[in-house]
Amino acid sequence: MSDINRISPLLILLFFLVYGISACSDAPSEDEISLSEPILLSDNGGWCWFQGPRIVTDGEYVLIGSVAIGDEGDERRGNVDAIVYHPESGEMFTSTLSENLQANDHATPGFLLRPDGRWLAVYTRHGNDNFLLYRISEPGDPSQWSEEQQYIPSEETRITYTNLYMMEEEDGRIYNFFRGLDNSWKPSFVYSDDLGESWQTGNIFIEVPTEERHRPYVIYTDNGHDTIHMSYTEGHPRNYNNSIYHIYYRDGMLHQSDGAEITSLEEGLEMPEEGTLVYEGSADSVHWTTDLVLDDDEFPRMVFSTKRNDTELGQVEDGNDQRYHYARWDGGQWHVHEIAYAGTSLYPGEYEYTGLAAIDPRNPDVVYISADADPVTNEPLISEATGNRQYELFRGETTDGGETWQWNAITENSSADNLRPVAVQLSDNQTFLAWLHGEYRTYTDYTQEVLGLVVSHK
Repeated sequence: MSDINRISPLLILLFFLVYGISACSDAPSEDEISLSEPILLSDNGGWCWFQGPRIVTDGEYVLIGSVAIGDEGDERRGNVDAIVYHPESGEMFTSTLSENLQANDHATPGFLLRPDGRWLAVYTRHGNDNFLLYRISEPGDPSQWSEEQQYIPSEETRITYTNLYMMEEEDGRIYNFFRGLDNSWKPSFVYSDDLGESWQTGNIFIEVPTEERHRPYVIYTDNGHDTIHMSYTEGHPRNYNNSIYHIYYRDGMLHQSDGAEITSLEEGLEMPEEGTLVYEGSADSVHWTTDLVLDDDEFPRMVFSTKRNDTELGQVEDGNDQRYHYARWDGGQWHVHEIAYAGTSLYPGEYEYTGLAAIDPRNPDVVYISADADPVTNEPLISEATGNRQYELFRGETTDGGETWQWNAITENSSADNLRPVAVQLSDNQTFLAWLHGEYRTYTDYTQEVLGLVVSHK
């Protein structure tokens, strides 16, 4: 664990000058806001977006899951970290959960706060092993963790990702959703009936009955007591003209969006199409799920990215027209709107990678996006600091269910890219926003800082 770091007033001023962070929003908004001084949470970090929750709070601390890589030779390379921030005091530190596990952002941990005040952290390497790794903190103290333990779902498993959710209505059972039971590449689960101290193997819960090996990608969220929602695709967008689907789990069963029962979680879907179709894909519109939250009615809202090109699957140099879409369930149907240009793909080889987007869990009418194009005009964002195209952060808000949006820059003219925003609700009137600032070359090669700020709603 590193020493506690403090942010000096001089460093705060430097942040505004170097990172181009706007101090406040002056765009018309139903929800008037102000942004705090920026915070350097770590000088070496990164995350993928299919683990979760990777940013959490207990009302006192904020925990952010991250994998350090940095430049070649960095002694922290491959460290799986829990970055800890105390908003009231401004104190922060990093607890390293696993040293040099893997230089790969897919090793990002997921967190869950147990009823006894202990944090559960679970993480894996990227399809290399048949085991998941986990540690449990001391009560209320994310600086002290138990010894690392492992669980093997099956000998043939090749495990990736981790997503943790506890069901109060099932006597506190914790579900861990991952990919790869029995080396299947398919969405799978294990569960624990003793708050993560030990685990039992479940099953694959989304099959893809094709000769070609497909891997559905799933984003999860829950209502905190009896329901887990899932947004997913048929496969990787380089291999499949993905559509977006939704299901939810409750009391042992998987349901369509309207509540119709499909099958048990244990049996799982025989094909992705058994879920509710949210938005259909095509060769000119290939989708990847990005974020999912529940509104005050416990109806799901989601944001997903779309690659727009007349192209064949796998064709190179075809990721230069990315878009963001927003989907809202009203209790009877899905409403889907294209909301912003996302710019270009993040790097060659992963032509569907975007800067990503996050819905504000405090107010699901608000979305934070990363883009290297103006979200409204699609004009390239050329930074005055570098003379190059850079990814910047924007805050968007809708007052009509997603049909129209007002966009406001959070960062501008930055010295490097601002990527992969993640948001967590701190209080009734505050949201904590974290993101990555630096150079992202691939998921195994990046030099990034972890930044954050508090969004206060007046």
